[in-house]
Amino acid sequence: MKSIVFYLVLLISLLISACLSNRPESGGKTVIRGDYFGQTPPGDSARLFAPGIISTGMAERDFAITPDGNEIFFCREAGNYRYVTIFYSRRSDDVWSYPEVFEFCTNPAYKYIEPHLSPDGTKLYFISTMPADSSSQGNEDIWVCTKTDGRWSAPQNLGAPVNTKSKEFFPSVTHDGTIYFTHLDTVANEEFIYRSRLVDGAYQVPEKQGPNVNIGRARYNAFVAADESYIIVPAYGMPDSFGATDYYISFRDSLDNWSQPINMGPTINTSFPREWSASVSTDGKYLFFMSDRTGSTSLGKLSTESLQQFHNSPQNGNPDIYWISSSVIDRLRESAKF
Repeated sequence: MKSIVFYLVLLISLLISACLSNRPESGGKTVIRGDYFGQTPPGDSARLFAPGIISTGMAERDFAITPDGNEIFFCREAGNYRYVTIFYSRRSDDVWSYPEVFEFCTNPAYKYIEPHLSPDGTKLYFISTMPADSSSQGNEDIWVCTKTDGRWSAPQNLGAPVNTKSKEFFPSVTHDGTIYFTHLDTVANEEFIYRSRLVDGAYQVPEKQGPNVNIGRARYNAFVAADESYIIVPAYGMPDSFGATDYYISFRDSLDNWSQPINMGPTINTSFPREWSASVSTDGKYLFFMSDRTGSTSLGKLSTESLQQFHNSPQNGNPDIYWISSSVIDRLRESAKF
């Protein structure tokens, strides 16, 4: 009898050990390995990025990835823009951490949005409504974190002359430190795209860009190439728009002229209204963009379960993050007119 009990205990112990050793990693969450969050790279057709983990039923936008491919930043909104913050994922030993709120973006009293990485990956820019100091009231300003010894510093307000008492949005930076951003003109009550050169470590008085950049009845959230060779501008009210806001691209020549804006076409733009956050990966291979297009899957019979599943899934009407080969930009460059 003793030997039977011994072997039963041993068998149970082995079974428990086997179960424990086969538990999913990361607290039961999917383990993700590989470049670009383990996603299969897209070609000339736009694909949803990381469905169910980064692109979910929530509202996602504003994608950025470091040059070494080991850190990802993106945004989520909730409560009809009452809460908006930056999420962060890091790859270590080829395993990606599950996206969590970035450590400096956890105070629900403020908004944190539109992360952008400098081309060398040493600076993270973003927008926040945090006050610059205890004597000021916060509005949308550009903030910057610096990476030192593999860690991000606490954010610092970029300051004047880029930040003003009005609102600034969507920073985008070139190799030489030039920053493009959106500024709310309180006199015209319109947002325009501006540029500030970095000279001897100091930003210069911002320059409002010309009519081939400040296009349409409204324009905002412009992304500039690291070499300043093109700019992607989401614009509303253009005559060849597919819907409300579409992505347009303009190319820059050696004399600092911008070409006529070109609609980026039906692989990127749709009739859906919210398409206003684009970026290109620091390796130049992929264009990431936000779109609120819905999927073609029918729910079939409506039920508590089917509606709940739809609500928690991407392509439900909230914005998601898509990506496509940047070769679309090269093709559009061929038709640029100055």
